[in-house]
Parts: sequence; structure tokens; C-alpha cells
Amino acid sequence: MNNSSFHQILHGLSFDAYQLFGAHFSKEYEQSGVRFTVYAPNAKSVSLIGTFNDWNGWQMEQIQTGIWSIFAKDICEGALYKYQITTQQNKIYDRIDPFAFFSEVRPNTASIVYSIENHIWNDHHWIDKRSKSFDKPVSIYEIHAGSWKKHQDGQFYTYTELAQQLIPYLKEHGFTHLELLPLTEHPLDASWGYQTTGYFSPTSRYGSPRQLMEMIDLLHQAEIGVILDFVPAHFVTDFYALHQFDGGYVYESEIEQQRFSEWKTALFDFTKPYVLSFLKSALHFWIHYYHFDGIRFDAVANLIYHNGRPENGFYEAGIWFLKNVNYTLQQECPQVMFIAEDSSSYLKVTAPVVYGGLGFDYKWNLGWMHDILQYLSLPPQQRHAHHRLLTLSIEYFYQEVYLLPFSHDEVVHGKKTIIDKLYGNYQEKFHQLRCLYLYMFTHPGKKLNFMGNELAEFQEWNVDKQLGWNLLDYPAHQAFLQFFTELQSIYQQQTALFSYDYHPEAFCWIDANNSRQSIIAYSRQDFQGHIIYAVFNFSNHFYPNYLLRVNQAGIYQEILNTDDIRWGGSGVIHPTISSCCGCEIPLALSPYSGCLLTLQS
Repeated sequence: MNNSSFHQILHGLSFDAYQLFGAHFSKEYEQSGVRFTVYAPNAKSVSLIGTFNDWNGWQMEQIQTGIWSIFAKDICEGALYKYQITTQQNKIYDRIDPFAFFSEVRPNTASIVYSIENHIWNDHHWIDKRSKSFDKPVSIYEIHAGSWKKHQDGQFYTYTELAQQLIPYLKEHGFTHLELLPLTEHPLDASWGYQTTGYFSPTSRYGSPRQLMEMIDLLHQAEIGVILDFVPAHFVTDFYALHQFDGGYVYESEIEQQRFSEWKTALFDFTKPYVLSFLKSALHFWIHYYHFDGIRFDAVANLIYHNGRPENGFYEAGIWFLKNVNYTLQQECPQVMFIAEDSSSYLKVTAPVVYGGLGFDYKWNLGWMHDILQYLSLPPQQRHAHHRLLTLSIEYFYQEVYLLPFSHDEVVHGKKTIIDKLYGNYQEKFHQLRCLYLYMFTHPGKKLNFMGNELAEFQEWNVDKQLGWNLLDYPAHQAFLQFFTELQSIYQQQTALFSYDYHPEAFCWIDANNSRQSIIAYSRQDFQGHIIYAVFNFSNHFYPNYLLRVNQAGIYQEILNTDDIRWGGSGVIHPTISSCCGCEIPLALSPYSGCLLTLQS
């Protein structure tokens, strides 16, 4: 065993601790077997138990302070095992392997001996060209793997079945990336994966690690990026996993007031160097072995402030963890995206660590999301007084590298779905939903939508049920999906909508303060000077002769109009229109409508 590597792990310097800890097939003493190694510094003794010894313990050797190891010959892949830990108080606990590569299907809890070295990847073309996509279109489809679709008997799709169904769906409807809610092993379906037990173990609910690798491989071959939702702040307190792992506090704080989260989970203690190595290694593991193209960090505010609340003060150890992990992994994985789900107003989340930032590539723009959804929930006669909700996001947008999300958190727990949050009757909601999505896709920033948003779901997400695919039997929902798909296509074709997302000179307000009419208009520009104009009427009034200022006279083409009869609108559109009165275009704006125009070449 490599003592210098253990030194790095225990001092917070490692990002590949999984190479030494866990269960690894090896050949020692001229015999084939498995080397099991675990960190249990507070244990009196540790034994290996499993199906290979009828769950009767084999004593492990303490090869270095707190590090226990044993070589067991003739162990086959698929064998179940745990560590039996005797505490200093002579209590005996059976624990999973924190570095296990595979686990039993819940409610069973044993770790599984598994080799992750055998998959032959065929995604080299994708890996060679992937990037952080700052100047590319990014439209992320966020899904919960267990409830996107289910079998008729309620059983989950496997990773293999998901690949077969998801890839054509993502391609047909124009998504560039798939984001998966946490796949790290977890005991409770209702936690959606956010209360983890196995940080190196893909959940066995949907199949084996190789099947997950095959799914990601096929997604890459279809030129779809894959992002993993990851939970670095806290872990589940079920007593077979990390919580009080060896009778002491290996992963959490010894101080009770700092040990538990608002979700009744245990908080990682980032003052402990070993915890830094553990989580850095977990992140590196998913990128290295599973070829994930991005990591979304959950609950970043809880790593910036104690319990996520600014009034509690900065959590310096959590901030150090974020800087440490982002700096380290940005060096190791320069093409991978690191995304912060951060609800705080902390500055420089996406600034490089060397410039005092946290080092993320993107930050969710939750302020933009709350503002636009609040605005569209208002009756139209009240909107003029809240017009700034439409324009505020641009005032701060260029302070960070933002991503615009309509995520799973917005469609559960009585918050209503995206369409159901909007003011009005059934028809008015669809008009405004189309307008909302045109606004989203023309506003600077990459995009993310939770599964079902594209279907205009009225039912909140229920983890126990699949999406309401029967909605597509109804004309309004089918028309909205067609609109959404067309919008995605335009977004990817028009470089002005993505290539200069984070350059303030590429965005220009044309009509920002028209609160009386509840109208806004702006232009987007690409690096070659091509300009697209976006106009929105968020009122319930028809404006037959709205004049849009443009940069030059000429004939303008309407790329998309939310009032097109194809989508369920009234049909007031402008296929082509000539400027008049100098550089102005006369437009007829239907209630709750938006349009996208460009100079005809």
C-alpha cells in the first residue's frame, strides 16, 4: 500500500482516494482476490463480513493509524459485504463501505464487490470536442430517472431502457444536455436522491454501473451532454451508512449544534481534511469513470453560510471546500462544467478562485426565475406597477455567469407547475406560457427545464408517478410541445441567442420602461453583428400599431410569433414587414404575445 497517498488523503490533498479505499480486485501473494480498505479512526477493531464468509467476520489489519485493510482471495464480482466495526465502547455496528462502487437494491443495504474497469467507451469524438459551452447553445432537460416514464406495473425503467427512450426524445425536441437528479445511492425514493448513502455507488434501482456507463456512452454518441446533480453539503442519518460511522464522527462534526441540517440530515464537517478528500474524490470519480460532462452542486448557499442563512454568518470551512474542489477539478477536468444551485446573493460565485471567487462555471439565476413567475402570476391590470420584475435581471446579469432554470423545485410542494402559476383561464395560461418561454430563450443565459415543462403539465410532479404523457392527446398541450420544439430549433440556429450570452454589449434594451402598456423589447447580437429583435406584450390589450425601433431600414422577417395559429394563437403574425418612418417597424401585438424578428438577408 502507498503510504504517501494515504498521507494526501488524510490531509485533504487527494482527488482519487477511491483508488486506495474501497474494494479493489488485485493479485497479491501470487493469488487473485480483493483488497478491502476502510478509514475508521475511532474504531477499536474492524472485521470484513460478507456472503463469502457467511457473514462471519475476518479481522482486518490496521496498516496505518485509522486505516484498516485486508486481502481476501477468491472473491467474485457480485459478492455482498459490509464492515463490522467494534467501537471503543465495545458496541458492534455493521456498516456499508463508504467507497463501494455498487450497492444492493433498497431496502437491502449491503455493498457489492464490483469492477468498474471493464467498460469500453465509444464516445471519444464527443469527449475530444466537449467544452464548458459558454459560446454554445445549452438547453438542459432535468429529469428524475424513476418518474420520467414507468412500466405499466409501476416498475422503474432501467438505465438501458431510459437510453432507448430518452435519446430520440431529447434529439426530437432539441435538448442539448440531460441533467439527472442525484444517482448516488440513497435509501428513500421520496428523497429524490438528495439524501445519500453511497457517494461512489450509482443507485441500483435502475440497474448496474455498467448499464449507467452504457447509457452515458450512447447519449454522448448522440451528441448529448450529461450532467449529474450532486449533494456535497449533507448525507442521510440512516445508521448503516456514514453517520457516526465508526462510533465517532468521521464525516460530521463532534459539536451537536453543527451536526444536523434543516432536512434532518447530517452535515459534512469541512474542517476535517479527510472529508475534503472524500468529496473531491467522489466528484472526480463520477467525471473520470462515468464521463459526466457537468456537475450541479446542490444547496451551495448551505456551504457559504451556516445553515444557508446570511444572518448566521459565513461558513468559512464550506467556502474553502468549494474553492478547493473547484480549483482542483478545474485543473484536472478543464472541459467539464461546474454549476452552482445557489439561492444566496454571495458575490463572485462564478469568478475563478485565483481572483477570489468560488470557481464555478455557472450559477442558477433563481432571482430571474422568481421575478418572471411572480410577474406573470399577477392580473394584467396590476402588472404596470411591477414592471421592474421584467427588467431587473439585466441590471445584475453580467455580475455572474448565469443559467436560467425552471427546475424540479418549482413544480412540487404546492407551488403549482409553471403553467398553473400563470394568471388567467385555460386559454390565457397557454398564451402567456408561450410568451414566457420566448422570453426565457431570448434572455441571455443558458437554459434548464424540468421534465414535464415541455408538456405544459398542470399536475405537480409526483415522484411515484410518471409524467402525464396522455396530455399529448389534447390539442393545446400537443401544440405547446410543437411550439417548444420549434423554439429550441430557433435557439440553436440563431447564434445571436447564445454566442455572446455573457457580453453586455451583445444585449440592448429598445423599450425597457413601457410599464403603461406592459411591453418590453430588446435586441441580441452575435459576434458577426447579426441582430435579432424580441418584442413582448404582457398585457391583455391588443396594440395594432406598435412601433419597434431597429438599427437600419429594410425588410424584416418574423422568425417566430407566439400568436401563430399553429400554436393555438389567434393568428396575428408578420411573415415579412418593411420598416417605415426611418428605422421603425409597425407591429400588431396580440394580448399576451411575443415575436422574434431579424433583417431579411
